[in-house]
Amino acid sequence: MGQTLSEKILSYAAGKPVHAGDLVVVDVGTAMATDATGPAVIKVMKNELGAQRVFDPARIALFADHVVPAANIASADAQKTLRSFSAEQGIGHFYDWGAGICHQLLIQEHLVRPGEVFVGADSHSTTAGAVGTFGTGMGATDTAMVFATGKTWLKVPETLRIIVHGRFSHPMVTVKDLSLKIANTIGIDGATYMAVEVHNVGWMSVPERMTMCGMTTEFGAKAGLIPPDDVVRAYGFDVPSWLTVADDASYARTIEIDAASLVPQVAMPSEVDNVADADAVSNVAVDVVFLGTCTNGRLEDLRAAADILRGKHINQRVRMIVVPASHQVLEQASREGILTDLLAAGATLGTPGCGPCIGRHMGVLSAGEVCVSTGNRNFPGRMGSPQARIYLASPQTAAVSALTGYITDPRNA
Repeated sequence: MGQTLSEKILSYAAGKPVHAGDLVVVDVGTAMATDATGPAVIKVMKNELGAQRVFDPARIALFADHVVPAANIASADAQKTLRSFSAEQGIGHFYDWGAGICHQLLIQEHLVRPGEVFVGADSHSTTAGAVGTFGTGMGATDTAMVFATGKTWLKVPETLRIIVHGRFSHPMVTVKDLSLKIANTIGIDGATYMAVEVHNVGWMSVPERMTMCGMTTEFGAKAGLIPPDDVVRAYGFDVPSWLTVADDASYARTIEIDAASLVPQVAMPSEVDNVADADAVSNVAVDVVFLGTCTNGRLEDLRAAADILRGKHINQRVRMIVVPASHQVLEQASREGILTDLLAAGATLGTPGCGPCIGRHMGVLSAGEVCVSTGNRNFPGRMGSPQARIYLASPQTAAVSALTGYITDPRNA
């Protein structure tokens, strides 16, 4: 019987053939932690596991990205801990204030590789599947074990296959809309501890694949994977010849989605799978628009918003914050004039990083406020007050909504 992508990758990492349901110990290619999780990982590694050195400094990455610049003493102390640990251990892959979001940088800087296992102390580590990496998020204890040994254990997941038919029929329909539609179709627990393989999307760019794979976390996935191809090679990655889709692989479930019939989607409070067509929620007034995050803070996203906002001004009731996913994105957006267009339209610019997504700084919402976010989660309290309401949407829907002051189907702008 043929193997799924995750079975192939985990077989290679385990040094033996494995299939869904097997318990395996695997070699990890790269492991990472952030300012939100790193101090706990370091504490467990040293104090509970008794390991004083990481297994390989070249295969550890640390990121100050969740609260940058530091917003309080606690976040400042956490980031200082990462700096000290990186210097002590000789970790070259340490990314400080303004470098960007871990998931963006892991692919942008080629720190993850197709066909390898990647473990991150962050739930959206599934983003690495955009280039054919088995990326998965783990807690502090499990990540600390990887830091110390370079290995982890797990149960080989079953695989949910998603087959996408056709292409989007309107330029205002995006991969974010596709991701939200899938969430609505299978539910937030529809892929719990499963690998999600998305097929027939060779037309997606690597940034679009990052959006898709990162969003699989919101379905409960252990990993999200898109078969690597020439698009990934053109992005600068070497793809192993064995990392291909087997015709006779066994899937636990298959979902088929028609991209051609898809319209702009919006996830309504307070679950990611509470999704409706954008034109069905057009009477909702907006207070804040947030363009950014590991889901939609890339150059293509900023460019799409600038194309909509150029020569116009956001609604006087709306506050719009733009947070690029990395310093490289910020630089490129500056060179292209994208930032000039966004700022002229009334947007505010934030330091590259997670920004308001986690509700700890840089735009915390108050009770009763409505935010249209290009992020990945809209749970109560995610961006501040539990009484705030978060709607998830594409950069195009977010930008048009900033202009009108109401959630708006971008096809109608």
